[in-house]
Amino acid sequence: MAEPLINQYGADVPRAIAAMVQAVHPAFDSAGFVREVLIGYEALALMARGKKIARALRQFLPPDYAQALAILLASTQQPHGRDPGLTLGAFLYLPHTVFVAEYGLDHFELSMQAQHALTQRFTAEFSIRPFLEHHPEATLRQLHVWATDPSEHVRRLVSEGTRPRLPWAPRLRQFQADPAPVLALLDLLKDDPELVVRRSVANNLNDIGKDHPDLLTKTAQNWLENASPERAWIVGHALRSAVKRGDSGALSVLGFGAAPQVSVGNARITPGKVKMGGAVQISFEVTNTQNQPQRVLVDLAVHYVKANGQARAKVFKLSTLELAPGRSTALSKKLSLVELSTRKHYPGLHRVDALLNGQAQPLGAFELVVGCI
Repeated sequence: MAEPLINQYGADVPRAIAAMVQAVHPAFDSAGFVREVLIGYEALALMARGKKIARALRQFLPPDYAQALAILLASTQQPHGRDPGLTLGAFLYLPHTVFVAEYGLDHFELSMQAQHALTQRFTAEFSIRPFLEHHPEATLRQLHVWATDPSEHVRRLVSEGTRPRLPWAPRLRQFQADPAPVLALLDLLKDDPELVVRRSVANNLNDIGKDHPDLLTKTAQNWLENASPERAWIVGHALRSAVKRGDSGALSVLGFGAAPQVSVGNARITPGKVKMGGAVQISFEVTNTQNQPQRVLVDLAVHYVKANGQARAKVFKLSTLELAPGRSTALSKKLSLVELSTRKHYPGLHRVDALLNGQAQPLGAFELVVGCI
């Protein structure tokens, strides 16, 4: 089993930060700082560890924010001695961004300069959000400027930091209600030369579509006019959640608006009864029943039983078929029922549907059981 990622964020992180700060500010009480951080540290989750380090920095750095921030930024130039290949290597600077978010709201210009620098080491997508809430107009003006910054990391911040539903972060309710300011920024970035920025734009637009599906469809249609392959990819990636939901507008934008004239046969789900931690094989055939070619988007919906006994569908991508008249294509998927941190399984009957251009076609079901079969 792979080592939990949080193990990469152990006691060595505050020790490294302490050494870096003391190198530029000899009066820094490294030993006291580390002792303070490590009280209860092991019991905390990743983001909470970052916050605890930031609050200890506030305690042990000079009380003047401008002076403390200058020391903190200068310390980032110092060697840290950690393995640069660590998956969470860049998270070393998470506490620095938290420091800005928690203590810099009354120092807008200084904090913006700090986030511009820090996002090129880690990411300021979390720390920019309090500024969007407390200083929305000034922060949006700054983001408009950053949308043309030479650094792709800064340009990515413009999109990622304004995502209404950014993972690991509180939602930006004002942009869920009115995403127009965010769309204006995304429009500046939709043809960005860097994939890391374009992917962020797609994810932001996908977030917007969860609250405003019609606006997502309209934006996608507009962006596809004279679109480059790169922009077309953004649109397709932005529509992924809407397609999984079977949203007719999103499917129409992608050319799958009409119900396909096909038949589904030879459906097999084996075994029909499976225990926790096992797997099931799902297979079926799709046949074009027309005398003309058809293009069909095929997904798979598994209705997982939840803790309350109700079922909720999770959609898995399968294939886009180019079916000649009368031709059939066989499709299959092996579904693992191993427990994951992101999905807990519960016993019961799990229905399975094929989704053909968003239209559900029942394939059968399997029963998930606890213990021996």
